[in-house]
Amino acid sequence: MIVENTQTQMRKGILEYCILSIIAKGETYASDIIAELKKAQLLVVEGTLYPLLTRLKNNGLLTYNWVESTSGPPRKYYVLSDEGRNVLEQLDKTWEELLFAVQTAIGNRK
Repeated sequence: MIVENTQTQMRKGILEYCILSIIAKGETYASDIIAELKKAQLLVVEGTLYPLLTRLKNNGLLTYNWVESTSGPPRKYYVLSDEGRNVLEQLDKTWEELLFAVQTAIGNRK
């Protein structure tokens, strides 16, 4: 039980960073974000993703464009705002610092 809780918290801690990184590649549809996260083995369902996207948008980190679809209703494609790019740059630096810190702290355990 303790291990699963810690693993969940670790994944939650990096999820927003990963989402911003995916969207930074270009206009991105929500199902494409889910597919990228699943490919990275960060399993996410729509019920988790949409509230995060809404929060990131409300914080000014994302915008979106509606694009007509040939197979149904228009689709919402997400794009990083200028503020989102600034935040992502800061998170990139933080990630590098954390990666170094963890690698240094755990050393060669294996």
